[in-house]
Amino acid sequence: MSEQEGLIPIVIPAYMPGSPLPVLVEQLLAVTDAPIVIVDDGSGSEFEHLFAELSRLDRVHVVRHAVNLGKGTALKTGLNHVMLQFPDARGAVTADADGQHRPEDIVRVRAKLASAPDALVMGVRQFTGNVPLRSRFGNSLTRVLTRLLIGHRLADTQTGLRGIPAGLIPHLLRTPSSGYEFELDMLIACKQQNVPIVQEPIHTVYLEGNMSSHFQPVLDSMRIYFLLLRFSAVSLLTALLDNIVFALALGATGSIGYSQIAGRLLAMTFNYFGARTMVFHSRQGHTVVLPKYVALVIVNGLFSYALSGGSMEP
Repeated sequence: MSEQEGLIPIVIPAYMPGSPLPVLVEQLLAVTDAPIVIVDDGSGSEFEHLFAELSRLDRVHVVRHAVNLGKGTALKTGLNHVMLQFPDARGAVTADADGQHRPEDIVRVRAKLASAPDALVMGVRQFTGNVPLRSRFGNSLTRVLTRLLIGHRLADTQTGLRGIPAGLIPHLLRTPSSGYEFELDMLIACKQQNVPIVQEPIHTVYLEGNMSSHFQPVLDSMRIYFLLLRFSAVSLLTALLDNIVFALALGATGSIGYSQIAGRLLAMTFNYFGARTMVFHSRQGHTVVLPKYVALVIVNGLFSYALSGGSMEP
């Protein structure tokens, strides 16, 4: 392990994997000295031999689920294993088991994380050429919604090749997401934790039209879009409450300043607890989060008040 890169294990969630998985593992063992954590997400007895063979390889750790629990849960199991077995790790790189990620791209994302250990590194695909329609459409729609609702301009929101900084992992382990929506929850977590996102271009590989993917277009897409809807609903309700209270207070007092204070106080209270419980599922102490949140609201309110040219007097 080079001193520059430090300890950064590779986590691969696997459900009923095919031949690409052992090939990928062998290639990774040849080009990097990183530990490899493979999570068998309840693949069943017919795959026991494959995982047993992988577990006998040097630097390969196999962690197993008795039943299929979803990609998100498998990723969290792998990340939890990294924290327990490699407490000094600077982070972890996640990759898919279906052969869509080339070893050289995984190594590149790992090196990028080593040089930017406080950032989430996204291995972004270039959606050009012969890309399956469900992959092209799903990523395009999620990319637009993510930019509108979360504020991130990302070229590939659904990539499974990511470099996750160690500081973000404990927060991710507490998220309730269990399926593919976990990867979107990770982006929301970055927004909450002020973790920068770095994009690293990678090759786009689809074997046999991406038939090996276990992504269910209807069910899994609904889970992803529900997560975005949950985020936007809190924001929309906050804005609605703010405007209603402002209008009522303005009619009663005639003061723009007092009306803004009343609207912001109630909207701030609703938004703080709504975002904390419904969107981010945060367990950080109020003493850590609340002062920053209140400061942000005060600055925003003063800016809005200055633009309105209002007065505290009726």
